Amino acid sequence: MPRTKRSFTPEDRLSLLQEAEREGYMQTCRKYNLSPALLAKWKQRYLNKGSEGLKPAYKRVDPALRALEEENERLKRIIAKQALELEVKTEMLKKTPIQPKRK
Repeated sequence: MPRTKRSFTPEDRLSLLQEAEREGYMQTCRKYNLSPALLAKWKQRYLNKGSEGLKPAYKRVDPALRALEEENERLKRIIAKQALELEVKTEMLKKTPIQPKRK
């Protein structure tokens, strides 16, 4: 049976914590198929930061923005490579004197 990733809103998390306080942690964990460690982590965050601690800690990055950032990095690498090639070519031209053709 494949496990599906569930997401809980901060309001859901708070209601689950309140239910766990009323009915018991293990019963709530069994009822909603949650890990006791997850419920304990939510409780700790709630006690430390209040309802702000129940919000997701990660920021979701827009896939279009991520694609633009990757393209920007790729273009920066291309420009850096071209600048390095130009610098090497100019240094080589400075070092090699142009000699006239001998007849």
